[in-house]
Amino acid sequence: MKKLRNVAAALLCSVLALTACSPGEKEADPGDANTNAREGVQELTYLYFTDGPDEQATRNLITKYEKEKGVKVKLEIVPYANLEQTLQARLAGGNAPDVARLSDLTNFREDLLDLNKFQKEALDGKFIDGFDKAAMGPDGQRLAVPSDLTINGVFVNADQFKKAGVPVPSEGKGWKSWQEMVDAANKVKAANKTEYGVAVDVSGHRFSTMLSQYGTTLIGGDGKTVAADPAKTQKMLSDLQKWNKDGTMPRDLVLQAGSKYKAANEIFLGEQVPVYVSGNWQVAALAKNAKFTWQAVPNPCEERCGGFPGGKLMAAFKKSKNPALAAEFIAWMNSADNQKQMDAEANFLPTRKDLVDADIPFAQRPEDMKVFLSEISKTPEDTYTSAYAPAFGNSAKAFVEAVASVLAGKDTPEGATTKLRTGVEKAIKDAG
Repeated sequence: MKKLRNVAAALLCSVLALTACSPGEKEADPGDANTNAREGVQELTYLYFTDGPDEQATRNLITKYEKEKGVKVKLEIVPYANLEQTLQARLAGGNAPDVARLSDLTNFREDLLDLNKFQKEALDGKFIDGFDKAAMGPDGQRLAVPSDLTINGVFVNADQFKKAGVPVPSEGKGWKSWQEMVDAANKVKAANKTEYGVAVDVSGHRFSTMLSQYGTTLIGGDGKTVAADPAKTQKMLSDLQKWNKDGTMPRDLVLQAGSKYKAANEIFLGEQVPVYVSGNWQVAALAKNAKFTWQAVPNPCEERCGGFPGGKLMAAFKKSKNPALAAEFIAWMNSADNQKQMDAEANFLPTRKDLVDADIPFAQRPEDMKVFLSEISKTPEDTYTSAYAPAFGNSAKAFVEAVASVLAGKDTPEGATTKLRTGVEKAIKDAG
């Protein structure tokens, strides 16, 4: 029976045909042909980590897929901290899952299935260009599909802004520079006697948001060269130094974090700061925990606007027991209708181009989520290349260390920029 299924799958793969669909239409895909030819119940394993409300949203879609396709999907949930170790062990032991949700492809690229062999027409050109490029192999292989997006951005304490008589920025009336945002924050700080004006998560990812707005990224557009334009990086570090020194920002937050990630959400929730730079994943947490009126607002601009991206991907494995079915499942989950359902229920941002301007009925704080949605089109393409380069993790660590050295007075912005560029160069070399 197994041999018959393999022969059937091989024959089907040679005659796959797709038609492009617009949002709202049912997509015809090779999976339809594969489904019609299946003998008995087919099964898939989906290795997954959850961010919270997305688990139920994922289960809802899986139930829909099972009914529609006659397939049994086993959802295997692991803690994010154990994901890489679990997956490496399973691959080494010949027990690869069919599909996995990943935050980074770096350590698995050689193990990933080229989805173009099964679902090329269903997937080509459908996703945000920068993120899509990060999911491709060196020879155009589709190693994964971007499944959900995060964008860094800004939250404000609207009660404190109202008390200070300072207008809250909105689409088309946003802050045109970091200095303009800092000036507004300090007016609110003075009126409310808060401890600080602006707080930023201690994160190479969040600092990269600011760096991008100042006109550069850590890693170049090819993912293999140092960017971090010296003059622009120095300017960014100089401004950060100034605002931490004058009390606008909580310098101790960075110094106590060392090289580790540390969120500034507790400072914002404690109403010690009116402006908080983080990302759309905080919407659900703030909705649950904030005791004041708050809202998301557009990112400040500088040389350019937008945020900095992150997100997750769905990938299949060469050692999958049913690669054609795994590819079909990924394509189905990320069709326009199904990704829209996932985004609405899980409060995710879309990765599909045809959903960036769509009216997504987000489950929580839809108006705030739409602010982050509007930031997608403003976010430069090179930020995706930088964020998903194999060397980004160690480059981001070097960035946090550079910021800390400047704020501690151990280095100048010029010296820290030189060391940062050296750190990024080493990270690229180490990543091969």
